[in-house]
Amino acid sequence: MPAFHLAFHVTDLDKSRMFYGDILGCQEGRSAETWVDFDFFGNQISLHLGTPFPVTKSGKVGKHDVPMPHFGAVLPMPQWRDLLVRLEDQTIEFEIPPQIRFAGEPGEQATMFFYDPSGNPIEIKGFHDESGVFAS
Repeated sequence: MPAFHLAFHVTDLDKSRMFYGDILGCQEGRSAETWVDFDFFGNQISLHLGTPFPVTKSGKVGKHDVPMPHFGAVLPMPQWRDLLVRLEDQTIEFEIPPQIRFAGEPGEQATMFFYDPSGNPIEIKGFHDESGVFAS
């Protein structure tokens, strides 16, 4: 799949660099005084100093009200599990704990929701079979 680009606000570049670089393991790219780019699991995110977008728990998925808007990544299951271990080792608090969604159905996926230090919600999905990403 082609990569996407997402630019959004953060309140502190140093905390964001630690979170995206050290905790999530994303490689830092170009930067300036007021922004920094990261390779976010094969996609480009640009973090700019400013006021993050307002978030509400208004997305209904299964039994959960998920934070909206949110962004994230779709990973192969082994990489999802490795990231989960890294997040647990760093005692990251989950908004929606790691779990399997749509078990036994087309599109079965692992998912977890958490926030970056600026309150931006992130969902990371894991799939055993990437053909399930767009299953209906």
